[in-house]
Amino acid sequence: MTLSVRIEQQGGPEVLQLVETSVPPPGPGQLRVRHEAIGLNFIEIYQRSGVYKIPLPGGLGAEAAGIVDAVGPEVGGFAVGDRIAYAGGPLGAYSEERLLPAANAVKLPAGVSSEAAAALMLKGMTAWYLLHQTFPVRPGHTLLVHAAAGGVASILVPWAKHLGAIVIGTAGSPEKAELAKAAGCDHVLLYRDREFAPEVRRLTDGAGVDVVYDSVGKDTFNGSLDSLRRRGMMVSFGNASGKVPPFEPILLSEKGSLFLTRPTLAHYTGTRPELEAAANALFEVIAKGIVQPQIRRRYPLREVARAQTELAGRHTTGSSVLLP
Repeated sequence: MTLSVRIEQQGGPEVLQLVETSVPPPGPGQLRVRHEAIGLNFIEIYQRSGVYKIPLPGGLGAEAAGIVDAVGPEVGGFAVGDRIAYAGGPLGAYSEERLLPAANAVKLPAGVSSEAAAALMLKGMTAWYLLHQTFPVRPGHTLLVHAAAGGVASILVPWAKHLGAIVIGTAGSPEKAELAKAAGCDHVLLYRDREFAPEVRRLTDGAGVDVVYDSVGKDTFNGSLDSLRRRGMMVSFGNASGKVPPFEPILLSEKGSLFLTRPTLAHYTGTRPELEAAANALFEVIAKGIVQPQIRRRYPLREVARAQTELAGRHTTGSSVLLP
């Protein structure tokens, strides 16, 4: 028997159930994976609470790393004992052991630990597509990165600096501001203390930034639009403070013919070549020391409700992992 987390309905942390299950042998195209570390991400709070709809009853979690325990028919390229990681689904990573489509797994290089992979795969590949695909960052570009001490941003900021960008970060407390500076931000603004858009304009001599990476949502959206240069790119990729209210598209014209996108990882890693490109790019910057895992919280899988509560309350910085 193996431990897993399931929910019957969406709601608060109390809907998280710890259940004992048995994992069958893998079927065609599947691997049976024994997890060593599991990623904890804000999207799972959206899925548990009802912000995002998911099939129910079911599991949670889409990112983990571990050991291949069994290989199903019609699977090539993997063997029992291989170290693998995955991010993006299907849901069910909140478990000690599971079945996984082999097409979703990538082999871990020797220099990347299971904890690092579980902490970095989803956030790191998100940082990759944000910086290289959604808005290809080049030397001299100026970025505004919200929640700059958070999980994705703690990877995105040093990677952006490596690409030659100027990074303005925001943070919700002086302590988080220090972490954002340590990550590489050129400037850090405390967005809860004052309006950040006028400060962004001042720091850019009135021009505004080339791109905003906004994972906060409702609380920062309007200020983000006001921080952009003409024809700048607004990248809204999270709702930590709540959903952005509806607005008329003409607002984008009025604020400078702005571009707006709401991307998701699945649309950038939907094919095997795309997944491998993202993972390999991430493993390369880890190997070079450009990106390093900032794992500041480790929770036993049985304490998943506490882990989600602390993440939702913004009591964490960097990355957190669940340990089976």
